[in-house]
Order: sequence, then C-alpha cells, then structure tokens
Amino acid sequence: MSRISYVCLFILLLQTSNAAYADVSKLPPYKITEHQLYLTAQQAYELKTKQEDDVLFVDVRTRPELEFVGVPDIIDVNIPYAFNDLEQWDSEKNRFKKKLNRNFIAALDANLKKKGLDKNSKIIFMCRAGRRSALASNLIHEFGYTNVYSVIDGFEGDKIEDGPEKGKRKLNGWKNSGLPWGYKLDKEKMYFK
Repeated sequence: MSRISYVCLFILLLQTSNAAYADVSKLPPYKITEHQLYLTAQQAYELKTKQEDDVLFVDVRTRPELEFVGVPDIIDVNIPYAFNDLEQWDSEKNRFKKKLNRNFIAALDANLKKKGLDKNSKIIFMCRAGRRSALASNLIHEFGYTNVYSVIDGFEGDKIEDGPEKGKRKLNGWKNSGLPWGYKLDKEKMYFK
C-alpha cells in the first residue's frame, strides 16, 4: 500500500470510530466535559451490552430519583454525585441546594476494583439529563481517570422547547428511547455511605 492509501485508511477508520459517538456540536456548555467523550442513552446501552465486563456504568442520580423515577436495568452501581441538602434552599432555582458527595471518588475506586477495572477503564456516567454526569466526569478528570463518557441525554432526557409538551422531559434519554428500565432497585447496586 502507498503512503496515501495508509493516510486514507487512517482517516476512514477515524471517521468510523467517531461516528459511533454522540453528535456534540450543539451541546450546551454545561454538558461539555474535559474528556470530551459523549454517548447518547442508546449508545451507552449498546456499549454496555457489547463490552459489559470492560465498562463500569454508574448512575450518578440521587437515591430517591432512582426509587421514584426509575433506573436502567443494566447499571453497575449508583454513586450519587451530589445529595439534596434539606437544610438549605436555593431561591434562584426554587429547590433544595445540592452538596457534593464527599465519598464519590472513593466509592468509584472501590467499584472499579470490585469489577477488576482501573482508572484507564471505560466508565459511563448517567444522570437525569446530562449536567451531573458532565460534572462527575470533570471531577474525576482531575484525579487521573482517562476514559470517561457522559450520557448527554441522561435517564429522563432533555426538555421540549416548544408546543403543548413544552418543559417536559420527553425529547430523548433512556426512558424515551425505549431502553430497559424499571422501578425495582437492586440492593447490591445501591449506594450506602
């Protein structure tokens, strides 16, 4: 093969490998991560089911979210990125303030080790709609993790911007994509710190 053929082959392979991941050209700034590795809910499902033993799939939502909104059938573990601080009110957002889970890194390390994985293994973070998964990805980037994906549409999806369904999370996401989920929690996958 000529040098030009190798270059063309390399470009084709690069385009093919990138095509498997989410289109991030229109992501809002709060969903951008240091790793710049993104998946849609559908892509996360496909990656996890094809490479189950080589991927740690972490739902970073709060425990009540999992209990009352639902949980994907194939997560490995729930490690909340943050908790509701029921003593503090956020007047701007009209909800309880959030406080960072101080045990997040330790819990992540323990679950990677339990599965025989390390900081270079594939990790998928998913939250409600992509904000906390991006924050979690950025947090662990500082600690040397190298292969971290954020599910950009999350479990519930993004809000519809126009029409009679405006403001409802029915645009995309795990639930709206028809992926397997339920309300039954697996005690072995839940966070207990």
